[in-house]
Amino acid sequence: MLVQVRVQPRARRASLGGLRHGPDGPRLMISVTAPPEEGRATEAACAALATALGLPPSRVTLAQGPASREKTLRVAAPPETLRPRLERLA
Repeated sequence: MLVQVRVQPRARRASLGGLRHGPDGPRLMISVTAPPEEGRATEAACAALATALGLPPSRVTLAQGPASREKTLRVAAPPETLRPRLERLA
């Protein structure tokens, strides 16, 4: 399953949840304290989403947007179990 997210690097505190509406549809907001250098913010965002969904970190990977705040993350889990969990985060 692909999840559209917007990552805020160097946030004061890490958080996950809420939607940001953009021209290409809603995106899940993820704030991380990691800097955007060398993919650290992306790794932190993947780990945060995995934790929130109750999955191992290896199940969430970057699908698109390595240098952008707007990213698409791939979650390796059955969609029917993920949908309710994602709805709670939104």
